[in-house]
Amino acid sequence: MERFAATCTLMEKTRIMKKSFLPKAIQRPTWFSIGILLLAAALTAACGGSGAPGASAPGPEAGPGQKSPGSPPAMAEVSVQTIRVRKISLRRDVEVSGSLVASDQARVSSEVAGVVRQVLVELGQEVAAGQVVVRLDTRELELALERARSQLRQTEAQFGTDGVKVTEPPDNEQISSVRLAMANRDDALAQLRRAQRLREQNLLPQADLDAAETRVKVTEAGYRTSLESVQSLRATLQERRHAVELAQKKLNDSQIRTSISGQISERLVNQGEFIRENTPVVSIVKMNPLKLETAVQERYAGMIRTGLPVEFSVESSPGKTYSARVAHISPSVDPSTRTFAIEVLVDNSHRQLKPGFFAKGVIYTHQDEDVPAIPEYAISTLAGISNVYVIEEGTVRQQPVTLGARSGELVEVVEGLAGDEVLAASNLTMLATGVPVKILGAAPAASPLTENRQEEGR
Repeated sequence: MERFAATCTLMEKTRIMKKSFLPKAIQRPTWFSIGILLLAAALTAACGGSGAPGASAPGPEAGPGQKSPGSPPAMAEVSVQTIRVRKISLRRDVEVSGSLVASDQARVSSEVAGVVRQVLVELGQEVAAGQVVVRLDTRELELALERARSQLRQTEAQFGTDGVKVTEPPDNEQISSVRLAMANRDDALAQLRRAQRLREQNLLPQADLDAAETRVKVTEAGYRTSLESVQSLRATLQERRHAVELAQKKLNDSQIRTSISGQISERLVNQGEFIRENTPVVSIVKMNPLKLETAVQERYAGMIRTGLPVEFSVESSPGKTYSARVAHISPSVDPSTRTFAIEVLVDNSHRQLKPGFFAKGVIYTHQDEDVPAIPEYAISTLAGISNVYVIEEGTVRQQPVTLGARSGELVEVVEGLAGDEVLAASNLTMLATGVPVKILGAAPAASPLTENRQEEGR
């Protein structure tokens, strides 16, 4: 300041000397001289030269105990309420989302061809396993059954059975054709033995003996042939019995029945249509239980196990949660998504859930005790960084913290606090490290939260 004042005094003296000593020819104004004079006048007004109008005298020096004019102003105290770090019991969970699907579903198809005479169900109708849903015309199937039964009776007559009183054919030796062949063979054997004795006594020509031996061979072959015919007839009998059973089954299949219990999700045929074999007629979904199919990140593989409780919600029931349990876990991880699939069984006896609903929820894995936590309103977050204000000896210190899970209005503190700190819980927007504070008392349950939200809104 002293150097600046000396410069101003020197310029003032220069201005006076120019007026006193310069010749009049030189004193005539020129553009250069005018510029010099204007610059000098400006400096003189800024400095307040000696004897200039409006110049103020230097003020007195600051006395002891008084703030000098250049010292910074003192920071005002901020009134705050306080809270302490709490220890809570925290239930750990893993977030999941996925779609609800039916635990079982089936497309019921016709096993026989025919004309649809009746469709007995409608879309959304509840059906039980084995219930008739469609009936076909049975005239052609009844005729086929009668023809198969006639062929069976024809075969049974060859065995001497009627299929009612005598259902099983007799032994081979009891069948007339076999008994006849066996009698012819025995007679030929007897004739051969007699011819051999006569031949030994030279009472019978060799030609007659040879004829007796040949007849034995012929009758033996006839006996074997009759046995083979009977075996073939037995096979035919079995085949025609199966043909009757098949014709009966096709007649029964003209009434198409459900294979599972559930609700009709599709009706695919109408009355009067001709359908072929394997034509789908209805689709059924099993409504209880349902399955929630989802996937979990591989880092949670050690935590997820069957039987863990699950809670989830769906958009159709806002504010309502449903309970379930983990039922099945995939043994492998998908390398493209780094997740593994799980299935959650959901009780749907109330029929409020439908296959295809999108669900969001959590799997509860375990519970931790003595977890440090603070209210949400005691946390200041800016640009993704969370801070709290620790009160120490009448001032605050801004402390970054790492947050974890939430439980109501309480938030877990993973890192940043020892657990015994006193924290500011109100007027957080007015605080910074070193700001003095005035403690008003412990923060109530809800009002600081409202106050901080209002401040953030402003």
